Amino acid sequence: MTRRLRLIADDYGLASGVSAAILELLELGRLTGTSCMTGFPEWHDEAVRIKPLAGRAAIGLHLTLTDQAAVTGLSSLAPEGRLPPLVSLALPVRRGRIDDGDVHAELDAQRGRFVEALGREPDFIDGHQHVHFLPVVRRWLRKRFAKEAGMPALRGSPSWPGSIATALKITAVGALAAGFDRSMERAGFTVMRPLTGLYDWRQPDGFASVLRSAIETLPENGLFMCHPGHVDETLRGRDPMQSAREVEFAYLASDDFGASLERAGAVVMGGQG
Repeated sequence: MTRRLRLIADDYGLASGVSAAILELLELGRLTGTSCMTGFPEWHDEAVRIKPLAGRAAIGLHLTLTDQAAVTGLSSLAPEGRLPPLVSLALPVRRGRIDDGDVHAELDAQRGRFVEALGREPDFIDGHQHVHFLPVVRRWLRKRFAKEAGMPALRGSPSWPGSIATALKITAVGALAAGFDRSMERAGFTVMRPLTGLYDWRQPDGFASVLRSAIETLPENGLFMCHPGHVDETLRGRDPMQSAREVEFAYLASDDFGASLERAGAVVMGGQG
């Protein structure tokens, strides 16, 4: 029996080199879909490029609340117009300075740009730096989508065993995600779990082994996240994850990846799941 692997690339729209690499992998059938960052000036152009793939590829919304310009401008979330670091959202002692309404307004704006450009709601929702696990975002998800027809699927928490090298990262993300899967399923969402693909991207040579392990062991309800891309000047100015994106792209496009799928009797899942 053929096993199906759900493979989602994060960060479509972050930079033209990232978007181009993701589109290439989608055309090659090496990805199930991608989640989109809609807050950048180039978003509408990038949306035009991916829109023809709707239906063939799963196209999601990558909620962004950290380290980039805020779509909504100045607010308690972004006092100088720039979204805060994750620690300001995750630690209660610092989180109290940020009004929930400002967070929800930013998420509404990002969702609105997605719908305006693509003419449809996202197939799924996840978060840059896993911000969709935050309590304030959980409340937004339930308020905006719960019990609606055509609710987007959600990326679930990491519970798949990892190596010692990735254990600390998995534990940190797991702590942020505590209770998420069950509470969102009770609200009526489909939760794609377990999440895997976590590794130390500062050591990008580890990517291939993490993906090969997922090919062998990840259940069909699970999700492997990745960050392929081509480095360009825009990316250098926006995100510290750079060389690892080239490494991930090269492996995902490689014959070696195809051979690993074939040996495992696995295929990359299509956008319809």
